[in-house]
Amino acid sequence: MDATQAGMSADDEHITLAWYAEQAYLDYAVSVVRGRALPDVADGQKPVQRRILYAMQAMGLGPGAKPVKSARVVGDVLGKYHPHGDQAAYDAMVRMAQDFVLRYPLIDGHGNFGSRDGDNAAAMRYTEARLTPFARILLDELDEGTVDFLPNYDGSQKEPALLPARLPVVLLNGASGIAVGMATEIPSHNLREVAAACVALIRNAKLDDDALHEMVPGPDFAGGGQIISAPEDIRQIYEQGRGSLKARARWHFEDLARGQWQLVVTELPPGTSAQKVLEEIEERTNPKVRAGRKSLTPEQQQTKALMLSLLDTVRDESGKEAAVRLVFEPKSSRVSRDELVTALLAQTSMETSVPINLVCIGLDGRPRQTSLRTMLTEWIAFRADTMTRRTQYRLDKVTDRIHVLEGRMVVYLNVDEVIQTIRESDEPRAALMERFRLTERQAEDILEMRLRQLARLEGIRIEQELERQREEQSKLQELLDNPAAFKRLMIKEIEADAKEFGDERRTLIEVAERAVLETKVVEEPVTVIISQKGWLRARQGHGHDASQFSFKAGDSLYDAIECLSTHELVALSNTGRAYTVAVANLPSARGDGQPVTSMIDIEPGTRIVHMVAGPADNRYVVAAQSGHGFIVRHGDLTTRQRAGKQFFSIAKGDAWMKPLLLHPEDTHLAMLAKKGRFLVVSLAELKTMTAGRGTQLMGLDDGDTLAQWVAMGAEGLVARGIYRKKETDLDLNLQELEDYIGKRARKGRVLSLKIRQPKLLRRSS
Repeated sequence: MDATQAGMSADDEHITLAWYAEQAYLDYAVSVVRGRALPDVADGQKPVQRRILYAMQAMGLGPGAKPVKSARVVGDVLGKYHPHGDQAAYDAMVRMAQDFVLRYPLIDGHGNFGSRDGDNAAAMRYTEARLTPFARILLDELDEGTVDFLPNYDGSQKEPALLPARLPVVLLNGASGIAVGMATEIPSHNLREVAAACVALIRNAKLDDDALHEMVPGPDFAGGGQIISAPEDIRQIYEQGRGSLKARARWHFEDLARGQWQLVVTELPPGTSAQKVLEEIEERTNPKVRAGRKSLTPEQQQTKALMLSLLDTVRDESGKEAAVRLVFEPKSSRVSRDELVTALLAQTSMETSVPINLVCIGLDGRPRQTSLRTMLTEWIAFRADTMTRRTQYRLDKVTDRIHVLEGRMVVYLNVDEVIQTIRESDEPRAALMERFRLTERQAEDILEMRLRQLARLEGIRIEQELERQREEQSKLQELLDNPAAFKRLMIKEIEADAKEFGDERRTLIEVAERAVLETKVVEEPVTVIISQKGWLRARQGHGHDASQFSFKAGDSLYDAIECLSTHELVALSNTGRAYTVAVANLPSARGDGQPVTSMIDIEPGTRIVHMVAGPADNRYVVAAQSGHGFIVRHGDLTTRQRAGKQFFSIAKGDAWMKPLLLHPEDTHLAMLAKKGRFLVVSLAELKTMTAGRGTQLMGLDDGDTLAQWVAMGAEGLVARGIYRKKETDLDLNLQELEDYIGKRARKGRVLSLKIRQPKLLRRSS
C-alpha cells in the first residue's frame, strides 16, 4: 500500500481527515481496552486497581497497619501513577473493598463503603482503608524481581507492569468492563476449586474437559444464591468463553403460631438487591398506566390480581445480623407455598440471567475472548515465569552473599595483615584485591565494615552462614535445573495459599426449571373477532353469524377465528415480525374490543397486516406477493417477547399474502397471479421452516404478483365468478385441474374458465 492509498499525500506532508480520524480513534480504542476497561489474565487487575494496590503497599498500609483516610490513598495514586479523576479512582477503590461485589476483597474499608441496595459510599475524607490479608497474594513477591517495572506518566516514579499474583485472581474476583468494540463480564469463582484445577493442570497439561469442569463446576458469587443452569450449559459457556447462566435467590420457610408461615429470602443473585425486589413488587401490585394508554393492560391487571391474592406484606429486615433478609407474608396460611415462590421468582429479579463474557488481556498483551482452560493455562505460564524470576533473583542474592562471606573468611584468617594493608595503602581497595586476591565486591564489603566489626569477625559464624547459604544455593539451583522439583514447589505454594485463604462455596449449583407464571385458564370454545383496523375481541362459543358483528364506523370484519381460550393469537407485521397475544387476555365481545397495538410493543412506523389464532400444531402457508414462501407451524410463530420476533424476511415494497391455514386432507396449493396465470403445486414441494424467506412458490413476470391462493385435497376447489351477469360457482376437482399442475417455481398457465373475475375458494366439507 502506498502513502496515497493510506490517506497520505504523495509529498508525505498532508493527510486526509478520514485517515487521521481513523488513526486517532484506533489509538483511543486501544487506550481504553488496555488502559482502563479490561483486566489482565496474569493478575486479574485493571491499571487503576493495580496502581491503588501498589500505592497502598508503598504507603505501608498492610493488613496489620493502622488504616488511613481514603483521600490520602487517592491523592497518592493520582499524584504518582494515575492522573485521572479523583472520583473514578475512589470508586474503583470502593469496589475493591465491597464484600458483596468481590468474592475476596482486596481492601479493608473502615466506614461507609456503600451497600447492596445501591447506596453510595461516604466521601473519601470520611472513610479509611488498608489492605486485606488476601492482597498479599498479589503483592508479596513484588520486590523479588518477579515483574517488570515501568516509568510512570511523568517518569518520576516506577510502577509495576503487572502484580506477581500467586493465584488466578482474574477468576477468583471476576471483572466487569466495557471497552471500545468489546466488553468483559467474568464471574467470581471459589478459591479452593480454582486452585485444585490449577494443580491438576500443572500435573497434567492434557487434563480432559470433564475432569476440569468437575473441579470448577461453575461461578461462586459473593452474595451466594443458586445457579439453576444445567451442567452441560455451564460447560459450553466455559468452552466458548461467553453465554448466560440462570441464577435465583435462596430462601426458607419459617413456621409461626396458629399455622401461619412466612417466606424468608436470605441470598440474592448477582445484580439484584433487596431494594430492587421491593420496587418490582410495588410495580406489580400497584401498576401505573403505561405511556400512550388510557388504562392498565389486561396483563397488568392479571398480574396485580394474582400478586394481591398471594401476598399480604413484604418487609426488608436486612441488617448487621443478616446481610439479606426479605420477609414475605402470604395472604393466608392456605396459600400454596410453591405458588407464592413461583410468582415471586417470575415477577421479580429474584430469578435472573447472569451474562458471562471471558474477555481479558492475554500474556501477549492482546485482548481476546478465552475459555476457562485457556485462562488457567495462561495464568500457570505467568506463575511459572514469576517463580523462575523469583528463584533466579534469590539465587543471585545468595550467590552474592556467599561471595561476600568468602571474602570475610579471608579477612578473619588475616585480620592483622588486612588492617595494616588498609592503614599503609593510599588505595586500600586495590591493595586488598592484589594482596589477598579479592574481587572488587569483596574488597568494597571489607572497607565498608567498621573497625570494631572487622576485629570481632568470628570464623565459626562465618562458616555456619556459608554452609546455610550454600545449601540454599544448591536448592535454588535445583529448582532451576529440575522441572519436576519446580512443579512440586509451584503446587505446594498454591495448596498453601488455598489452605490459608480458601473457604466453602457460597453459591449452590442445582438444576431447576425456570419459574414461569402460568395463569390458569378454563379451556372453552371462543370466537376471535378481528376487524380490518386491527381491533380484537373474543366471543364465547362457536357457530356465530359473522354478519351480526358490529364495528366502529369505517371498520369491518377481517376474520372470525374459531378456537379455544387456551390458544394464542399471532399478529404479523409488514416488516416480517410476529407478535403473540394470549386469546384468554382478549377483551369480551360486549364492546368494540381493543386494538392489537395496545397489547404488544410495536416499532414506530410498523403496521399489523395479518392475524391468525389456533393451536400450536396448526400449519400455515406464508408468502409474500413476490411469490417466496414456506410452511410454518403456529407454535413456531409464537414468542413471549412483547416486542415480537423476526420471522419472515420480506423485501422493502413487498407485501404479505394472508396466511393460508392447511387442513389434514390438503395435498395441493392452487395459486392465481394478478395477470391471470394459474399454477397448482404439491404441498410436498414446499419447505417447512421456522423463519426465513422460503423458496419461490410460483414464477412471476416483472410487474406481476401473487393475488389469490387456496389449499385443497382430491375434491378440488370452487371458482366463483360472473357468468351471464350472474354470480356462479364452478366446482373443479383435482382431475379437472390436471393441466395446471406443475412443479414449484413454474409460471403456470393462463386460467381459462367460462366465468369472469374468478375468486378461488376452498370447497366446503
